Amino acid sequence: MIITRSPLRVSLGGGGTDLKSYYQDHGGFLVAAAIDKYVYITKHTTFQEEIIVKYSKMERVSSVDQIEHPIVREALKMTGVTDPHIELTSMADIPGGTGLGSSGSFTTALLKALHTHKKSLVSPAELAEQACEIEIDRLGEPIGKQDQYIAAVGGITAFTFHKDGHVEFRPCKVSEETLYNLEDNLLLFFTGYSRSASAILKDQNDKSKRNDPAMLDNLHYTKELGYKSLESLESGDLERFAALMDVHWQRKKARSSGMSNAHINDWYDCAMANGALGGKLIGAGGGGFLMFYAGDKKRLRHAMREKGLQEVRFRFDFEGTKVVAQN
Repeated sequence: MIITRSPLRVSLGGGGTDLKSYYQDHGGFLVAAAIDKYVYITKHTTFQEEIIVKYSKMERVSSVDQIEHPIVREALKMTGVTDPHIELTSMADIPGGTGLGSSGSFTTALLKALHTHKKSLVSPAELAEQACEIEIDRLGEPIGKQDQYIAAVGGITAFTFHKDGHVEFRPCKVSEETLYNLEDNLLLFFTGYSRSASAILKDQNDKSKRNDPAMLDNLHYTKELGYKSLESLESGDLERFAALMDVHWQRKKARSSGMSNAHINDWYDCAMANGALGGKLIGAGGGGFLMFYAGDKKRLRHAMREKGLQEVRFRFDFEGTKVVAQN
């Protein structure tokens, strides 16, 4: 049996500039952090001559081509795993479609399990690039590269997306004191909505491909916010970082009409009036998690609890995608 895990993530600045439709002409930049909430993949060898895939449904098939789950099918093809005595099961700490990059985490954890099964070594960068190839190139999802990369490498990381598709990354130089303050004061609240990122990102993707001036201006500004967010984190100025989160959210809302709704706007305004110094919706938008940097944690938690929002407490993950058990 092989068990792998990949962390979920939160974006800290510059999100949206990692789509090919933008970075291939302008270059992209963002800061993301892996968190200690995970997607797990279990690979088991069975006696029966069949492939079993368990996720929100269960598939029993006799060949890879018969698998309905597109990512599982393509990952098996990519790694050349055709063994008809294999069972793959996925589990997650947080439901999919909630803005924490679960699809990228699922793909990297799956690929890690399959490479481990084949006894082949793969670097975090290779793992991320293979996951991107499956989701973006083979399956045509209108998504960016940040989820696969932050899941694979972990940490609080700055990513540069070059025009030729090459991704450069480095750990953010955050002091221990800043790291602890960031962990203590960043609060995540579930909105109760799950949604597919693809529909919202397709709108951004299409407008970027058409060189829509408003969309390009928005993304240029968002990229600058990414650089400023990195500067704030590395200098330990977390109040400035919080203010930049708020600016980021206002710009993000302007990107698409599906980005927010009346409930999300109400919760956000309530948080800002009750102890939050800045915040934003994590992920593509339309649902998922609201993240705030708190000036007054007790007051903010009380206000969000009164609104019926559930908090998910977290720490950062610095290990990335890894094998957690093998026998």
